[in-house]
Parts: sequence; C-alpha cells; structure tokens
Amino acid sequence: MADEPRPYTGLEDQLILRDHLAADRTILANERTFLAYIRTALTLFVAGLSFVHLKVFDSHIVEAIGVIFILLGIVTFFLGLVRYKRMQALIQKIKQQELKEFGEKSSS
Repeated sequence: MADEPRPYTGLEDQLILRDHLAADRTILANERTFLAYIRTALTLFVAGLSFVHLKVFDSHIVEAIGVIFILLGIVTFFLGLVRYKRMQALIQKIKQQELKEFGEKSSS
C-alpha cells in the first residue's frame, strides 16, 4: 500500500493533516458504499434463490417473486458498480484539477 499514489501528491507543503485525512475519508467512504451495494445485492440474490427453490408452496407466484429478487440483486450490483466508478473518476478529476492549479500557482 505504500507504493500507491496518495491523494494530492505534490501539495504536501500546502495541505495540513486535516486535508489529507479528509481526502482519505472520501476515498474510503466511496469504497464502503460500494461494499454496501454488494452486500445488498447478494442478500437479494440469495433471497431470490431461496424463493425459487421453496417447494412448500407449489405456486408460480413464489417462483416469480424469487426471479424478481434475483434480477433486483443483479441490477443493484451493477448500479453500485456504476456509481462507484463514477465517484472514483470524479475524485481523480478533482485531484488532477487541484494538482494542475497548484502547478500554475507555483510556476507564477
């Protein structure tokens, strides 16, 4: 992990510890949110499989509910993945803009 690029590299003399920690918290919050999406998607998927394999009620309604849960689980996973990637790209864009602005200020 020590080799990973850190947020706001090059701004160490301008930023205080609070700023570094805020950037790290933003990245960790994005990852934590993605993991919550995965957890929800897996729960929906497993619940759907349980309904599909439930043979107590010989009803197509229970199987249909199971299929709906499975599909909702899949959609939830991909929705979380898309949101995670968008936020990750936004964080990178903000870091690049701030590095660019810092480079323009230091060259002036």
